[in-house]
Amino acid sequence: MIRPPQIRSRLLPSTLAAVLMSPAALATGTSLPGGTLTVAMTVSDVPDWAGMPDQGFEGHRFVGYSLYEGLVAWDLSTSDQEVDIIPGLAEAWDIDPENPNRWIIDLREGVSFHDGCAWNAEAAVWNYQRLIDEDHPGFNPVDFARARSRTSTIAEVEPIDDMSFAIHTREVESLFPYNLVYVLMVSPCAYEAAGNDRAAYSQSPSGTGPYVFSRAVPGERLELLRNADYWNPDRIPQHERLVLLPMPEATTRAAALLSGQVDFIEAPSPDMIPALEGAGMTVVLNEYPHYWPYRLNVLDGPFADMRVRQAANYAINRDEMVALLNNTATPAFGAYTTNQRNFGDPYLFSYDPDKARALLEEAGCLPCDVTIGISPAGSGQMQPLPMNELMQAHLSAAGFNINFEVMDWNTMIGVFIRGAVAHPEYHAINFSSASMEPLSFVRSFMKKFQTPGGSNWGGYYHSEAEQLLAAALESFDPEEQDDLIRQAHELVVADASQIFVVSDLNPRAMAPHVQGFIQAQSWFQDMTPISVE
Repeated sequence: MIRPPQIRSRLLPSTLAAVLMSPAALATGTSLPGGTLTVAMTVSDVPDWAGMPDQGFEGHRFVGYSLYEGLVAWDLSTSDQEVDIIPGLAEAWDIDPENPNRWIIDLREGVSFHDGCAWNAEAAVWNYQRLIDEDHPGFNPVDFARARSRTSTIAEVEPIDDMSFAIHTREVESLFPYNLVYVLMVSPCAYEAAGNDRAAYSQSPSGTGPYVFSRAVPGERLELLRNADYWNPDRIPQHERLVLLPMPEATTRAAALLSGQVDFIEAPSPDMIPALEGAGMTVVLNEYPHYWPYRLNVLDGPFADMRVRQAANYAINRDEMVALLNNTATPAFGAYTTNQRNFGDPYLFSYDPDKARALLEEAGCLPCDVTIGISPAGSGQMQPLPMNELMQAHLSAAGFNINFEVMDWNTMIGVFIRGAVAHPEYHAINFSSASMEPLSFVRSFMKKFQTPGGSNWGGYYHSEAEQLLAAALESFDPEEQDDLIRQAHELVVADASQIFVVSDLNPRAMAPHVQGFIQAQSWFQDMTPISVE
């Protein structure tokens, strides 16, 4: 079997053997550290723990990847390089040399679900079938909708033998393995024991992840326990219990950390960082593949005109936004950060409100009435209320008349999933985005991946970029893929496909007794190395 070259990271047999023979694996009977790690999240409710999580990538980060796993995982072990995929519940994935639409997946042996259910090809096929086949007994519309953007290109799945199966895609898709990291495996035994009822299953969920379910109080907390039998001994949690608390208000999170109510907080308010550091808290920053945009409805309304889109990009003072955020962000000039390999050499929109106003006048949209959907909190949304207030000031000064419609984060996710076709009332939405793997960019800017089957919310289309990205999907050469995506990125930036504002530096704060956290350049983080001393 061939090994597609886009798989940049793999555990080679010698490496895998070293992992299995590591001191952690051999130290049977050695006591594990105790302690409870309590985390304040930015979300307003506990992320769904009964399969595919809600609450965006924050749901995946804290709940999805704690209880469950995908066939592929993220390498979150370092802080100084872009993350990439590595083997997870699959040890290898290969394209069928006789059929470029057929991926052969070799599964990891020696893994069981938390309830003892076997991990094998039967379990893998069951999980994928329940997400693509409405007649499957385990089908649920909630999981179907949340996974759809990552499963819409799957035609069928088939078992090969006990520890391997095949996924057939509808067309050649060289970047398909990046989809595998987002689709999480639940125990077929537990789901069937619950009568294939999602609500009943949520009372005793079972995955293969490094934590097991303990208890949940919706709206208040989710408690997970260390999985001492986790298949990867190097990722057995270094604390006994993980408690997750929803706290959408940044000031509330900071106060909770200062009072000792929590040990670790997401997205501290930038103006609170000096006080947190003064109190002895550790504040960490790191660049990661994130950008905070307005995603534009180009199907109808003012942003269908490129001049209006360009005007909006000229109207934004990105440096002032960075100052508002106390330098916990950097200016964004595209869907990639300037340090990412696929950024290329795009046109850089400078702050020029006079040019913005002239473009609006030329387009016959002065003043230009725009309705934008925003949220008060949410995964990757940073500090959305003060940021959007500044956006309104910048855009208004250039000739826009901005009307915000505020909705909670889960409602915003629903608006995003359904797309601009279903929500013509919004000319744009403030929905932060990831560019941590090449498929994310492709799915955000190709017309064929318009939501709900992808991430192209506003129906954006650029004929030349479409051709370049289609070629990238058919290429199995990583260097060629990067070159094609880089060219496409330059085109969609010049076309003002979105309003690119800033990229987050991912601030987090933690108490001094929290040790061992490695801030990866990712939306996702590994909580397992953290000890609570």
